[in-house]
Amino acid sequence: MTLSIEVELEEDSQWIAEALDIPGVMCYGSTREEAIGNTECLAIEVIADRVAHGEMPASVFNVTFVVLDEQTARN
Repeated sequence: MTLSIEVELEEDSQWIAEALDIPGVMCYGSTREEAIGNTECLAIEVIADRVAHGEMPASVFNVTFVVLDEQTARN
């Protein structure tokens, strides 16, 4: 399983990263790397929970993350 992570710098200088393949998995960080790391951890926790509840097969634990080019958030 390869998960795409989108990263953006918000107007308040916080970074936000979102795992596009798992709805609701997004995290903030004070740095780009922190936001990505937090999102990767949350994605793994969500996947583990789904495997534990029989919603996904255990074979999904072959996970790869791909960080997409970041975009500056604009309003």
